[in-house]
Amino acid sequence: MTKQPAPGEATPARVRVDGLDIQVSVRGSGPPLLLIMGLGGNLGMWEPLERELVARGLRTISFDAPGTGGSSGWRVPRRMPAIARVVERLLTALGEEQVDVLGVSLGGAIAQQLAHQAPDRVGRLVLAATMPGIGGVPGSPAVLLKMSTPRRYHDPEYFRAVAAELYGGRSRLGGPSAMHPLSRFARPPTWNGYLQQLYAIQGWSSVPWLYRLPQPTLVISGDDDPIVPLINGRILAWLIPRARLHVVRGGGHLFLLEEPATSAVEIAQFLQDRSGPAPSRASGSSPQLRDQTTLHHRREDRT
Repeated sequence: MTKQPAPGEATPARVRVDGLDIQVSVRGSGPPLLLIMGLGGNLGMWEPLERELVARGLRTISFDAPGTGGSSGWRVPRRMPAIARVVERLLTALGEEQVDVLGVSLGGAIAQQLAHQAPDRVGRLVLAATMPGIGGVPGSPAVLLKMSTPRRYHDPEYFRAVAAELYGGRSRLGGPSAMHPLSRFARPPTWNGYLQQLYAIQGWSSVPWLYRLPQPTLVISGDDDPIVPLINGRILAWLIPRARLHVVRGGGHLFLLEEPATSAVEIAQFLQDRSGPAPSRASGSSPQLRDQTTLHHRREDRT
């Protein structure tokens, strides 16, 4: 008899999509939330946040991007539309007609592309620590140079040496969530897979079509993120019609890992609030955003 996973435990699977073997993990029960990880990351890195989301009534679906974690990679690199198409076909293979989507960093760019080219497959959208590509404001050249190789996934000592400068937030204080994510090193990305992800994002921009995204959208950005400066969250929230911005005070690039419980509260409240549409520019927005401070997070809603 096959042992059934305990409530909240992950159910792993491998799914064949477009000639690739994609590693997938499903956890919990309830409305589905697709999680799209950032550059070089693997699905195991989602676990702290997943457990918090599952405890709040959501079912999480995570996967390893081609060439990362347990997923096979392409022989020839692909652009963002092709990656989003793989995600869409993965949903079809899993029998998911429509899901809410949370993307972080590069995963947030993929989430934008998916919402654009397959809008009927995405219910609500959460964009964390991400940007619109060309038209956004990149981090400093020194920070981006450290992102050019996957060394921080292969060498724990190197990761500890560069974490503060690279990720900001609690990494500057040596916080345990940021400094000791064992899943980061358990399944590092292949060099080829990592470089293909970098290739996919080069020259990409969502700016020309963000104004057409129909999904209610929550943009979450840290105000101490060296990789994706806060201004990018403001740009996304300004250009997406049904979006609002939530600022994580003191949050770096890894705020979802550093504050999984607090992050999950904000995400779950947004996804589960179906009482009406998200705020939109049409309802009377302004570049001046009103701040409301609660604990570690500051929410900026259009008023």
